[in-house]
Amino acid sequence: MSSCLFCRIVAGELPSSQRHACDLLIAFDDIAPQAPLHVLLVPREHIPSAADLRDTPAHASILARMHHVAQEIAVAAGYGDRGWRLVTNVGTEGGQAIEHLHYHLLAGRQLAWPPG
Repeated sequence: MSSCLFCRIVAGELPSSQRHACDLLIAFDDIAPQAPLHVLLVPREHIPSAADLRDTPAHASILARMHHVAQEIAVAAGYGDRGWRLVTNVGTEGGQAIEHLHYHLLAGRQLAWPPG
């Protein structure tokens, strides 16, 4: 999807500060961080949101890898034992700004509950 910002980042058309890249996803620093560690985990496949995930081996693999990579990044950044948050937003009212599935990995400050 040439008009999708994250598809363009995945394709290498736009720069990003990558922390991870593999066959299923990329992870890069958010350009407007809300915590000392704020990384976006984005599947290479264009999936509009979590509401569009299907019960398929392919989507299960994407989600498992996203969660594993989030943990690796949090641990490598020194937050493995301190705590971190992994969240995705669905739809406009859910706070989703870009229609491409992505997870926010946040750590490094006390995060409030309930969020936003």
